[in-house]
Amino acid sequence: MGNKLTRRRFSVAVGGAIAAGLAVPSLWYRAEDNQGQSLAGSSLSAQRDQALIALQQRLTEHLKNVVRERDSQQAPEGYSAVRAYITQQFSRFGSVEVHQFKHRDRLHENLILNLPGQQDGDFILVGAHYDAVPGSPGADDNGSAIAVLLELARAFSMEPARSPLRLVAFDAEEADRGGSRAYAQNIKSRNEPLAFMVSLEMIGYRDTRRGSQKYPPGLSYFYPDRGDFIAVIGNLRGLPTVWQIVRSMRRFVPCEWLPVPNGGHLIPDTRRSDHASFWDESYNALMITDTANLRNPNYHTANDRLETLDLAFLASVCAGLTAGLLQL
Repeated sequence: MGNKLTRRRFSVAVGGAIAAGLAVPSLWYRAEDNQGQSLAGSSLSAQRDQALIALQQRLTEHLKNVVRERDSQQAPEGYSAVRAYITQQFSRFGSVEVHQFKHRDRLHENLILNLPGQQDGDFILVGAHYDAVPGSPGADDNGSAIAVLLELARAFSMEPARSPLRLVAFDAEEADRGGSRAYAQNIKSRNEPLAFMVSLEMIGYRDTRRGSQKYPPGLSYFYPDRGDFIAVIGNLRGLPTVWQIVRSMRRFVPCEWLPVPNGGHLIPDTRRSDHASFWDESYNALMITDTANLRNPNYHTANDRLETLDLAFLASVCAGLTAGLLQL
């Protein structure tokens, strides 16, 4: 890519709007990799670092509004406040749809924002659950993912991805994936053109100490023992998309990946989020995760607080995912 073209596209993307800049991070790396483009590469790298700092600040603001007890039965005020915040943020970028469903004799709501792509065609669904277990403020589980979901709405409302995007905040994941299960069945019954589903599940905790990362039986021989990476877990049929996301994310953060057959039933830990609801309906789907309690000791406890998160890590995950989704 020519130096002049790179500068022009970059300035359009980031001029006055850092979020739009996050829609083109792959350009920054191409500029840095070009031989004889050291000055341009240095400038683009500095702009990228500035963008990541601004992104981290926005993610922090989202987390301040989301991290609180929010079980629908035991903390209804927190639950309603978080749902209202997501609705308000989504509504900045388009019309918010509500998918109501009944689960365990109670009415729940999935919140949906559709964003157009550069091309018409099948859509990519990115989802994150907004509920939390009773007694936990749910910073990593799953405030970290909701914060990223809201930033994806901001970025792709300003710089469309190649494919149409559907962003969904799922309810009742902690109740046997109630929200995603109902939604996956709904779009299957309507024969909606879903190309791929991406589930964001606990993506803000990092631990660089040796021995901090655990695994299901048999996997520790193949992966690092430090919990300093983000993991991508996808079904075998979706392998090309999984690999595309992994390659993009590795430009920003260490990333390990695991392809699984048979809907993940051979390794039950790979089914522990909303992507499994889509596997069960024969869709291609992946989960992006910091591996939950295999790394984070605060999982499902009152200690899952904002101050335990690595916000620089979270921002890098968000930037890498934005770069990957741009090209799908």
